[in-house]
Amino acid sequence: MSNEDIEKVSSSPTNSDSVGRPSDDKHHIEVVDSVGLAVPSYHADAGAHEDDEIDEKKLIRRLDWALIPWLSFLYLLSFLDRTSVGNAKLYNMEADLGITDTQYLICLSVFFISYAVFEVPSNVFLKRLRPSIWLSSLMFFWGIMMTVQGLVHNYGGLLGTRWMLGVFEAGLFPGVNYYLSCWYKRTEFGVRAAIFFSAATVSGAFGGLLAAGIANMDGIGGKPAWIKRAWIFILEGLATVVAGAASFFIIQDFPDTARFLTEPERAFIIRRLQADDQFSAAGEELRWKYIWESIFDWKTWIGMLLYMGADGPLYAFSLFLPSIISELGYDATPANLLSVPVYVVACIFTCGVGFMADRIGMRGYFTICFFPIAAAGYIILIVSRSAALSYFAVYLAACGIYPLIPNIIAWVSNNVEGSYKRSVTLAMVISFGNINGAVSSNVYRARDKPWYTLGHGIVLMYIGIGFITALVFFFFLRRENARRIRGERDEIIVGVDDGSEKAEEIGNAKNGRYESVDDAKRDKGDEWSGYRYTL
Repeated sequence: MSNEDIEKVSSSPTNSDSVGRPSDDKHHIEVVDSVGLAVPSYHADAGAHEDDEIDEKKLIRRLDWALIPWLSFLYLLSFLDRTSVGNAKLYNMEADLGITDTQYLICLSVFFISYAVFEVPSNVFLKRLRPSIWLSSLMFFWGIMMTVQGLVHNYGGLLGTRWMLGVFEAGLFPGVNYYLSCWYKRTEFGVRAAIFFSAATVSGAFGGLLAAGIANMDGIGGKPAWIKRAWIFILEGLATVVAGAASFFIIQDFPDTARFLTEPERAFIIRRLQADDQFSAAGEELRWKYIWESIFDWKTWIGMLLYMGADGPLYAFSLFLPSIISELGYDATPANLLSVPVYVVACIFTCGVGFMADRIGMRGYFTICFFPIAAAGYIILIVSRSAALSYFAVYLAACGIYPLIPNIIAWVSNNVEGSYKRSVTLAMVISFGNINGAVSSNVYRARDKPWYTLGHGIVLMYIGIGFITALVFFFFLRRENARRIRGERDEIIVGVDDGSEKAEEIGNAKNGRYESVDDAKRDKGDEWSGYRYTL
């Protein structure tokens, strides 16, 4: 794609086009590349006098109600669909399908492989296409796969449906986190990401209740031998198909094309994001430059290890919590029910940490503090031989693991500027964490019953990696901020400091020469000298 753009102001009246996008007024421009693809953009200072007429708090509440509830519901369905296999396992799924414990673990692993592979391209497609089309299509097809999963009768069928489930689910979690980061300021994103992710904890609780309820459906359909585990998949899959169809009409697109906002409100949202150093909020053309910047950014790779340290334990915990509780002496249905309060407490902690991190602004400190909490839970699980103590440790582990996921995503997102760069970075970070789900889903082997010492030990190793990486990430971010404060990263702005003694003394020429500060911001993104990383 060409890097030369032509900016043009649309001459059509202030109406929406056939796909519901605002066509134009004094705020809206389009950047058109050489192949004729329009990228919506805005003048950040256009109509600034209208800001006084907009109630910012009221507008943000409207955004919250328009975006968060439905997206959280979609993620509830997503996490419910991917982890319900753990509930179905308690109802003799392995015997019904004639599969071994090793084959069951392979079926768990193959989901994470396809899930991780398709996350980065999915995020790029999300930016290029409309979220309302892309996300709703993914949901619809993964709902079909989930339903089919309830109809399989052998190992090959389960393996194939788990692979396809990963393909279609891959785009939701990284896509929605990137999507939300395009709507909210950096100090607002954390609690929204936490609320969105808390749907995972709700799904854990709801999944246990649903599985316990389905256990009483024996004999429905005249197939009592497989009906319990089959109905878990079929009912959840059909609900996802319906939600996917509805999502086309409910999901909003990006701020510059949101149908539920007026044109002044759209421009206001763009300006407040740009004031928060999100310079690309007005629109950005897809260039390979942004993708390479993400790939070669040290923050991407450290973020991948950091997220791995939390995501590996997350999937091990969510997939095997019912089995862990059942090995403490409880039958399948009581084990599912006893998992419910664990997820409720985890949900409360997740939202609380998200709120406090936004208010205090120190996401790194929260990350560093919660890894040891998760580690304490797994240390107790390793050494405990008491059912009561182990059940307490499960709470401790959940309260340490679950708040880390949205907080790490918000921390990484806060420190990457450029809409495409942030899209790719988040997808790489999340996909690398998810590929480790293929590992962590194999650590709880049937022969390690009842205490699963090896599995708990491997999860503890993941937590240790995450903790060390969090310290490294925090150190390098703080060091880079200090260098920028000292002026070591200052660019030369033509007509301001070119030729000055200070510029020559520090060697600012190596940091770039720009016609204006705005040019430096747009070109360098988070590498701009005035950008401060979130600690």
